[in-house]
Amino acid sequence: MSRAVRSALGRWATWQAGSVNRRVFAAMVTVGGFTVLAKLAAVAKEVAVAYQFGTSDELDAFLIAFLVPQFAVNVMWGSLNGALIPTYIQVREQEGQGAAQRALSSLMVLSVGFVVALSVILALTASYILPLVASGFAAEKLALTHSLYYVLLSTLVLSGVATTWGAILNAEDRFALTAVAPMATSIVTVIIVGVMAKHWGIYTLAVGTVGGALIETGLLGWGLTREGLSLIPKWHGMSPAAKQVVDLYRPAVAANFLMGSTGLVSQSMAAMLGPGSVSALAYGKKVTDLILGVFGVSVGTAVLPHFSKMVSGENWRGLRRTLMTYVRLLLSITLPLMLALIYFSDPIVKILFQRGAFTEANTQFVGLVQAMYLLQVPAYVLSALLTRLISALKAIHLLTWGTVINLCSTIVLTYVLMQWFQVVGIALATSAMFCISCGYLLVVSFRLMSEKAGERG
Repeated sequence: MSRAVRSALGRWATWQAGSVNRRVFAAMVTVGGFTVLAKLAAVAKEVAVAYQFGTSDELDAFLIAFLVPQFAVNVMWGSLNGALIPTYIQVREQEGQGAAQRALSSLMVLSVGFVVALSVILALTASYILPLVASGFAAEKLALTHSLYYVLLSTLVLSGVATTWGAILNAEDRFALTAVAPMATSIVTVIIVGVMAKHWGIYTLAVGTVGGALIETGLLGWGLTREGLSLIPKWHGMSPAAKQVVDLYRPAVAANFLMGSTGLVSQSMAAMLGPGSVSALAYGKKVTDLILGVFGVSVGTAVLPHFSKMVSGENWRGLRRTLMTYVRLLLSITLPLMLALIYFSDPIVKILFQRGAFTEANTQFVGLVQAMYLLQVPAYVLSALLTRLISALKAIHLLTWGTVINLCSTIVLTYVLMQWFQVVGIALATSAMFCISCGYLLVVSFRLMSEKAGERG
């Protein structure tokens, strides 16, 4: 049996080494497969949460309390990854692993110091921030949100470090551990909620989130040490590589801030509606997030290192060919999948969530919200591909302009559609925004590749 497995793995390794497209596809399969496992664990977590809390005020409070730390993680650390990975690969390929390690260590000093300071600032300004994002909450519900917020702030540092360590593992073509590590948070949360929910209430969800983030960070740190990389932030000066990352990081922060603000706007506006609206919006996103996690994360994770290598080698024809291959492949998969999931939206919600505190009326409402969110799937997955291409081309300033368009579209569409359709309108506005975003990214991507090919000619 072991001989057959080794033989199959050997044939797989030989096949994927045949071309760039095959290596990208192999990376997508690896990331996608392990991401499916992680997302199934996340589904189990959401089932446990739905059983215990339904669409309650308690869950509304948790979701808003977690909103600001997650927003900060996405802005600060997501921005660093988009700026760091292309430069890290370029330095590693041209100057060696030692130079890449020194640049990484210096940048970790800057980023960790900054995010710790940001955590302190967010803690001190909680009484100003939370009333803004939870403007529709009653006094008691807002007080609960404050308490949960202080518990969840620690995830800002933990999740941020885990995100960056995972990105470096991906840059080293080690995709599996990064994809499967998020299972830790889901498993820990299911156990703590199942055992302690009757005693600690909604705080079990906060404790599970923090505990899982700690374990996830430890796993990724262990993976990096196995690759021979140092985890200790150490200042080696502002090298040209570090300066390049910082120069790319500034527009990336602006881009991610604006893009992340779209989710902030959606949930804040949901908080203005009736009790349970924030929870209904969150449940309606779960299946869409599962699909986007499998496709969007696997595509984005797999293609960035390969796009960066082709850009470094000025292989513009190969870059265009690879892009077109995966645009066609992703559309052929995501369009039929989207239509099938929309058709079966209510049964899916019923199977997943309708038990305990989650009622049949919740199912019908959340099913409609879910259908509107599912409309974004093809556009989102293509956007993940195109964003990585633009990052590899180091044109992050163009992503910033795209996110300005996204934020403006979200504010206008959400305000208008929620007047007509309440929470359902918020979900529809999000999908419409991603369609607009995808159109912008397509135009920018082909223009950039044409300019690069023209410069080389």
